[in-house]
Amino acid sequence: MTTSLADHLRGLPDQSLAALLQQRPDLVVPVPADVSALAIRAQSRVSVARALDSLDRFTLQVLDAARLTQDASTGASSIDAILAMTTASARPPAATAVRAAVQQLRSRLLLYGPDERLHLIGGIDEISPYPAGLGRPAAELDARAAAVCDDSAKLRRTLLSAPPSARAILDRLAAGPPVGSVPPGALQAPPIGAEDALPPDPTNGGTPTGSPVRWLVDHRLLVSIANGGSAPGTVELPREVGLLLRRDTGPLGPMPTDPPPVSAAPREPKAVDSAGAGQAMEVVRQAEALLEQLAAEPASVLRSGGLGVRDLRRLARALGLDEPTAALLLEASHAAGLTGELEVHGAATTRPGTEQQVVPSAGYEVWRAGSLAQRWEQLARAWLTMTRQPGLIGQRDDRDRPITVLSAEAERAGAPIARQAALSVLADLEPASAPTPNEVLDLLDWRAPRRSRGRETAHREVLAEAATLGVTGLGALTSYGRLLLGDTTPGEQRGVDDPLGLRGDTEPSTAVRALDGLLPAPVDHFLVQADLTVVVPGPADPTLTAELDVVAEHESAGGASVHRVTPASVRRALDAGYSADDLHGLFTRRSRTPVPQGLTYLVDDTARRHGGLRVGATGAYLRSDDEALLGEVLADRRLEALVLRRLAPTVLVTPCQVNRMLVTLREAGYAPVPEDATGAAVLTRPRSRRAPARVPAATRILDPLAVPKLPMPRLLGMVEQIRRGEAAARAARRAPAVVRGQEAAGAVHSYTDALAVLQQAVRDKVLVWVGYVDAHGATASRLVRPVSIGAGYLRAEDERTEMLHTFALHRIAAAVLAD
Repeated sequence: MTTSLADHLRGLPDQSLAALLQQRPDLVVPVPADVSALAIRAQSRVSVARALDSLDRFTLQVLDAARLTQDASTGASSIDAILAMTTASARPPAATAVRAAVQQLRSRLLLYGPDERLHLIGGIDEISPYPAGLGRPAAELDARAAAVCDDSAKLRRTLLSAPPSARAILDRLAAGPPVGSVPPGALQAPPIGAEDALPPDPTNGGTPTGSPVRWLVDHRLLVSIANGGSAPGTVELPREVGLLLRRDTGPLGPMPTDPPPVSAAPREPKAVDSAGAGQAMEVVRQAEALLEQLAAEPASVLRSGGLGVRDLRRLARALGLDEPTAALLLEASHAAGLTGELEVHGAATTRPGTEQQVVPSAGYEVWRAGSLAQRWEQLARAWLTMTRQPGLIGQRDDRDRPITVLSAEAERAGAPIARQAALSVLADLEPASAPTPNEVLDLLDWRAPRRSRGRETAHREVLAEAATLGVTGLGALTSYGRLLLGDTTPGEQRGVDDPLGLRGDTEPSTAVRALDGLLPAPVDHFLVQADLTVVVPGPADPTLTAELDVVAEHESAGGASVHRVTPASVRRALDAGYSADDLHGLFTRRSRTPVPQGLTYLVDDTARRHGGLRVGATGAYLRSDDEALLGEVLADRRLEALVLRRLAPTVLVTPCQVNRMLVTLREAGYAPVPEDATGAAVLTRPRSRRAPARVPAATRILDPLAVPKLPMPRLLGMVEQIRRGEAAARAARRAPAVVRGQEAAGAVHSYTDALAVLQQAVRDKVLVWVGYVDAHGATASRLVRPVSIGAGYLRAEDERTEMLHTFALHRIAAAVLAD
């Protein structure tokens, strides 16, 4: 007796049903109305695909064994038949491993029923039509091929007589998938008399042959399926031929029960963390330098979106990086909310009109104030969760156009899932294990073959990017990278308005604390040398960094950064509001070496000249108590563009604006200071353009296949809700169906029988009365012509209005064929 899936679910205890929902949480989003709706949803294409994608290779092979051993009459398999097929491989797995895999398939409701009568749920054949990479039986493909395959001796002789080129095709199809396409005309017979012009084939008794595919089709080893809805020139290898070609490896191929091993011995954990921490410190420095470069010279956004190739090359060249690394830093910084787009008008642009420019955002200032570990975490977390694939940048899209930084063409919804998968392989190994990229791909192919297939390039990119960002070190996952991979709660608690937790009301994440213990402590001092270079012996404290940005020029970075004090940098500090005494105090307080006398002279000399000239607006005016200095300015030919003229012994005026006068005077080597209408000096720090603050990317990877850990009490509550819905549906089925006010003879009130009536109506394309319960609990009926049934819905056309309607199957209470 065949038990339906709905009946099987009804017979499960509440605890077992809750355990099933924990394995397949998509079945309760939303909670189904009753058990019948749950059964329909469990067999939908999307839900079955999600369940299959979470299985490893060995479990999928056991499922294929169940599919290949189904009885033709009952459609069921058995544990004994599965064991017999799996033990037919060259290296058979242990029976306990096979039974454990069967139990896992039961826990995901891909198999159900007792051991002697195991049923597969619907939808598997639609998703994966070729179990174990084997084709359909010959009887389903072609009667003549079935005649050849039924005679095992004849089939072996035909295989032995195949030419080498034809045998190579057979071996390739036998490994799976069993279908292939051939060039146009390859399946056509050669014209009459053309055989004499073909060269003889020594493997076929010297008889001339044409295409090897044609030979295989003529000898019934391949079947053309061009008329079966496939593309023209498609051939399929019958299952019997594939099984014969796999006689050495077994029908399912090699069946390792454990993932492939990692050949390299684990590295020293301290060495891994030290290497990763050093790279993390370097990538934070590179990101900061990149953003400062964008602040100094913003990059224009293309009309098609993204940044141009020239801007990427310019930034990479300025930072001494290769273009892929610069692209990765731009993408991660943008995902972290550190950059944004600013609309620029008129004279500020090189093109007329308005354009968008990428500049640091307001969040960049907050990011700079954080510690090294906090800044790294924000970048790394943004990279881990962003739906962007930086490895695509520089390649060509479908229209043969280059994919640029921040363009829509680099958007990939599956990118965060690929990063999670590749890094999870490293996280599940012994700490400090450093597998090669090929070994990581092999492990991914074993753990989730359906999900990793076709993503090899993306996974290699993930490993390279993780090394660049310092998530891995020496090829192994770092200790703080492992914490980052599994920790998303701190970022969610901090919220988007305080992503770094700088307010002090939240604790740093475990990854930040672990990385902080590996990085050198920030230094708040420097060493001033006789040549006016300033050496910071370690990562600078944020306050010290801000001071050095004003008073010195940055020369080199690394473990110890180097700066240089120049007349221009001192003048910049004076313009920002520092006095000579302030600068002397700064160098005395911060320097661990005696301040060189040359630096003292440089500060005093620059401060003495600073502010000797005063600028105002007429256009603009220039005044000074030093009449000789004004005479020197008036006679300076480099300033002829200002069209200066003397109004008084101590005042010059120009039609130019104040800002242009300031720039021109400073370029000529003078040190003017602007003043306001009262004559007071206007001392301001130069302002950098900033884009509006942006919300960083989400801190949680939204993997649609991830299994949330729903608490068992909540699951049991869902089960209780489904049971109540089942009781209500059973009561509704016992009540008479509403069919336009008349009770039709032979009305069907069983849900299973109603579904059978609808399926028959779809096949016969006939009218049917459908009684259903709407969302408000009211009953109604409609005369429709069913079009299709799938994914839990009936799609049918109303004969009267000629409109297409969609009915949820679990709401249909009755179905009656119309006369």
